[in-house]
Amino acid sequence: MAVDNTGPAERGAASGSVGPAVLDPQHNGDIVGALGTLRQSETGRTRSWRRKLRLLLVIVGPGLIVMGGGNDAGGVQVYAQMGQDYGMKLLWTLLLLFPVLFFCQEMVVRLGAVSGVGHGRLIFARFGKFWGTFSVTDLLVINAVTIVIEFIGVEQSLSFFGVPGFWAVALSAALLFAVMAGGTYRYWERFLIVLVTLTS
Repeated sequence: MAVDNTGPAERGAASGSVGPAVLDPQHNGDIVGALGTLRQSETGRTRSWRRKLRLLLVIVGPGLIVMGGGNDAGGVQVYAQMGQDYGMKLLWTLLLLFPVLFFCQEMVVRLGAVSGVGHGRLIFARFGKFWGTFSVTDLLVINAVTIVIEFIGVEQSLSFFGVPGFWAVALSAALLFAVMAGGTYRYWERFLIVLVTLTS
């Protein structure tokens, strides 16, 4: 006889039941973002458009950072190479890519908002350990490669200013560690949102 080790959040998400959002057991307290605070007791049912806009900004803040993160060193290199080789000939593909990217991101946001758990946890609950492990491993490998590409981009960019490659990578790694280990999340989220806005 099989034992069900899934929690209430996974069971609700896996069965597709409709009901109130279930918070992740790991979640504790209010969500404090750069653009405001989302109280744990917040229902989202408010008649004030000002409050609704503030709640929206709290929710989309991290999304703005992720969206800007797509324009990384590897992406810019591909954009430049494709522009050099094909000019504006492939611009029409954006009409096909936009709805795909939009609906995929929107679907993930809805899954997280309704279930209250992460995407990886939902994969474990719905598709089992194999595909859950595969998705997490795949994400780990892709992020590791992306970090390497980012350091290559930093090294090449600082080489224009005469900074040796070793010191460029070492200084950027130290700065990245300082960002992650120091300060508060709200402070760095504000900084990154301003950076994304200015560079967009």
